Amino acid sequence: MERQKLQKPIWYHLAEVELVYKTKVRASERPTISNPDDSYQVLKSIWDQDKMNLLEEFKVMYLNGSNRVIGIYEMSSGGITGTVADPRLILVAALKSLAVSLILAHNHPSGNLKASQADIDLTKKINEAGKFHDIKLLDHIIISSEGYFSFANEGYL
Repeated sequence: MERQKLQKPIWYHLAEVELVYKTKVRASERPTISNPDDSYQVLKSIWDQDKMNLLEEFKVMYLNGSNRVIGIYEMSSGGITGTVADPRLILVAALKSLAVSLILAHNHPSGNLKASQADIDLTKKINEAGKFHDIKLLDHIIISSEGYFSFANEGYL
């Protein structure tokens, strides 16, 4: 009599999803953000200055309940006039890192510190989406080699 092949259960054929957050930095050693200037100083210190005036990059700063920086997600690098900022990826990283709030950031290689309509629309979209998960959008900072523009300071948030 032939041995009957054992069927593997259906869950055996599914992809595994794992949520992991690892840090090597103690909470007390993380920078605290209390205003847009603090955000700008942290972002300026980690931004590749050789790329600041060359191409547009998008980064997201995630914070814990004490407004200490959990980490910075380097979301995308684009061209001279734009880059991609996927709201789903922004929020999945916030959820994975257990962030309570976040700050969006991108540079304008032209040096223009004025928010475009696309910048404003994305900010509104992330702000609304974050509310569903109790994740607060604190600011959206546009930086250049000469300064910054804060959506919070300008009343957009």
